[in-house]
Amino acid sequence: MKVIFLEDVSNMARAGDIKEVADGYGRNFLIPKKLALLVNSQAISLVEARRQIRVRQQAESEAELLDLAKQLDGKEITLKARVGAKDRLYGSITSADIADELKGSAGLVVDKRKIELAEPIRKLGSYEVVVKLGKDILPQIRVRVIEEEVTATEGASE
Repeated sequence: MKVIFLEDVSNMARAGDIKEVADGYGRNFLIPKKLALLVNSQAISLVEARRQIRVRQQAESEAELLDLAKQLDGKEITLKARVGAKDRLYGSITSADIADELKGSAGLVVDKRKIELAEPIRKLGSYEVVVKLGKDILPQIRVRVIEEEVTATEGASE
């Protein structure tokens, strides 16, 4: 039985491939689960239309990522943290903190998993951080960590 695959099937084929499969496999598994269709001109045109839609969506999402990368590249954010001895922070600055600050100060929504930190920031200073938006889209931002002022009432209670 010759089928055209609508979805990727592991160890078998990718979407859009035309392959010869066992009759039972095609009839009992692939076709009922809408993973494949019998090969005919209508099925081929359906798969081609899906492919064109997917290509257009990928181009749009890549354009959005490039626009976001332009906004992010070279941006500087400042985070305040409580500091102990030798300029070491109480706790640390994580990618979630950086993502929250980007959203709050610049209105840029970036997933915290896209912000690449080798390890959490634990000292005062300035750091270059890479944001991996896509395969080749890697804008850099500068993160400055400064000391948070402690008010007199907070200092007396500790």
